[in-house]
Amino acid sequence: MTMLLLAVIYAAFISLGLPDSVLGSAWPVMYEGMGVPFSYAGIVSTLISMGTVISSLMSDRLTLKLGPGRVTALSVALTAAALFGFSCSTEFWMLCLIAIPYGLGAGSIDAALNNYVALHYSSRHMSWLHCMWGVGASVGPAIMGWVLTGGGQWPTGYCIIAAMQVALTAVIVLSLPLWRKRPGQQEAAADGQPAAAIPLTQLVRMPGAREVIITFFCYCALESTAGLWASTYLALYHQVAEEVAATCASLFYIGITVGRAINGFLTAKFSDTQLVRASLALMGAGVIVLLLPLGGVAAMAGMVFFGLGCAPVYPCIIHATPARFGAEKSQAFIGVQMASAYLGTTTMPPLFGLLGRSVGLWLFPVFLAAVLGVMAFMHERLVRKTGL
Repeated sequence: MTMLLLAVIYAAFISLGLPDSVLGSAWPVMYEGMGVPFSYAGIVSTLISMGTVISSLMSDRLTLKLGPGRVTALSVALTAAALFGFSCSTEFWMLCLIAIPYGLGAGSIDAALNNYVALHYSSRHMSWLHCMWGVGASVGPAIMGWVLTGGGQWPTGYCIIAAMQVALTAVIVLSLPLWRKRPGQQEAAADGQPAAAIPLTQLVRMPGAREVIITFFCYCALESTAGLWASTYLALYHQVAEEVAATCASLFYIGITVGRAINGFLTAKFSDTQLVRASLALMGAGVIVLLLPLGGVAAMAGMVFFGLGCAPVYPCIIHATPARFGAEKSQAFIGVQMASAYLGTTTMPPLFGLLGRSVGLWLFPVFLAAVLGVMAFMHERLVRKTGL
């Protein structure tokens, strides 16, 4: 039964990744039909991220009240409804309106599943869980591309992905008896006192709390900034052919996905902290290659190294959360970490865009190096303060 539930959780994380990259693949067709500028994709993306931040911060209360299984089922169902809403949208304001429940559905499931796996499964399963997200993030655009190249319209692509989400919702509902209660919740109920959500002010006062929040913010800032601007940097600064630069950017995400699959095996011999430190070193090596005047081919190799280095950070930090802060606080902590992650994803790529336009794209590796330095410093402070 344990492995059957794990398979359901993996499928749920594939579903989490499915819609994440669909907007980018469909937008070149969507914006023309809606008569809005190309840049308006940023508005939709920001609204989705805002909803995700809110639901991440609410995840502890929701999980305490409903349990992780019900939260997962409701979140996937909400995402499915939002995807159907996208498929029916004919005006830009409709996309903006539907983007809010779209984001709300993503945040709670992300935090709930991460916490559940961190509590009940080994570190390797956490790495493979996030590998499943990469699978979903790759399949979503492939479905949309298949529809568009076959002469179909973008609403059809959204409908197919929404139907997949509906099917997964049914699977999760059927699996609800397999989900166990959150540790600490049963004991509280036995005393007649329901468990209470932990206030944010209490969480941030714990040793290592600020450090892990900043570490998570920096990591997601690095991943999203590199993913968004790598192609532009290679094409415009290093004069790499556009199609080659685009392929290299896709290799960055493939590197993360493959790296997480490999990391699942490495967790049998190394601790979460050791793997994060090794990742920081590999990311640093990639940045150094980017900083050196070695040409476009070396810069592409640097981006691949950087992507491989990114792979273990997210799952390893999440998996270590219950050990660092306690199982009874892990759901709240992971929710806060998810919120900080989405803030980094939302704010830092546009910030570099402004800096790159005003200062120059040569700043790209310098920007990565600066954020990576802050992240490495905060991670070491986190290890010292928590002892893990």
